[in-house]
Amino acid sequence: MFVSEATTKQSRLLLATAGSRGDIEPFLSLAAALHGSGYDVQVVATDDANFPEEIDVVSLGVSFSSLDGHVSGPFSGARAFRQQVQPAMRTILGGVVDQAMQWQPDVIVAHPKLLTVPVVAEHLGIPYLTVELAPVMTPSREFPAAGVLNRSLGGAVNRSSYRAVSAARLMFASEIRAARQRLGLSGSKHVREAAGSLVAVSPTLLTRPSDWPATTHLTGDWPRTSARREALSAEVTDFISDDAPFLYAGFGSMRGTGADARAETIVEGARRAGLRVLLATGWGALNPPTRCLGRDVMTVSAVPHAAVLPTAAVAMHHGGAGTVHAATRCGTPSVLVPFLADQAFWAQLLRNKGLAGAPLNKDRLSAESIRAAIADAAGRRPAVQRAAEHMRRENGPANAISIIAKTLAGAVEA
Repeated sequence: MFVSEATTKQSRLLLATAGSRGDIEPFLSLAAALHGSGYDVQVVATDDANFPEEIDVVSLGVSFSSLDGHVSGPFSGARAFRQQVQPAMRTILGGVVDQAMQWQPDVIVAHPKLLTVPVVAEHLGIPYLTVELAPVMTPSREFPAAGVLNRSLGGAVNRSSYRAVSAARLMFASEIRAARQRLGLSGSKHVREAAGSLVAVSPTLLTRPSDWPATTHLTGDWPRTSARREALSAEVTDFISDDAPFLYAGFGSMRGTGADARAETIVEGARRAGLRVLLATGWGALNPPTRCLGRDVMTVSAVPHAAVLPTAAVAMHHGGAGTVHAATRCGTPSVLVPFLADQAFWAQLLRNKGLAGAPLNKDRLSAESIRAAIADAAGRRPAVQRAAEHMRRENGPANAISIIAKTLAGAVEA
């Protein structure tokens, strides 16, 4: 890839995101790659990830992990919406406008949650790019919007499902209107279109739909690199270095009732499969009672996937986009337990590719179903390792930087 020295040194980029760790870390990876290519980069984000020192990060002053458990899929419940989600989103949507006005970027690269980005981009007269960490924005007849429908219902229905995503704009219409008024823009309901969409998904996992427009780019995902991995504790290092195989089980930012029973069932299922368990409690979906613990079980709040998954026999997880990519890239077979949003999409995608079996229902887990799922996953290791070889040859950040450079030059190409 060639990027002119003049373009690089004169370009100021704002990367804006909000959500859980899975929403933030890809942007940090892209920011690090842009920084390494000589761009002047700033990230504006919510407080739900570890920020590398070399990246200029401005906090939006909100942590999604601090919201009530019933808001983990952030648009659920009228009371939760009024009391928690709307105030948090008001802060976020106003904050990204504040930072863009202060930073004066040449291009904004943003998560679709940040609904005021089109407004401030219009005011500044600059292009912006939308980031799809799962295919939710660009309509296709080949599959429905991730998280809207759990299975394909035909071309027309699939394509119409993408309209549901625009409902978020209606939910926060007052915040968008306030941003327009503040910036002296007319009250037009027309939304300025993005210059393009960066779909940060591996082409090994998702075949590019034939009906996507040229402005939608399947770049590959944006993983954290080894230089920026968090250090493992000595205890975790000793646990994963043992010759006895183990199951990694973690549901990231998910919450839910029955966390103690769920964790105990997973431990029992792993024991039946002859595996030890490294259990990441995350935001609360797993909470093992003392009675199920033993020398064969280690609990942690979270661990860096890239450092742990390569040595795991099987990974049991919720099917978030980041975890799906991390496990597959490590060549580690997955047992998926979807909770919400796009997770069922990823579970079905891996199943269709032969990289995972049928997902398990989070509310109907049994030790025997887990044992059987672990056995099924172990048999898929050769297929997962072949997929891993392909994914390791991809360079999602470099592909994204190429599109950003073309956007800066005013001529985005397919």
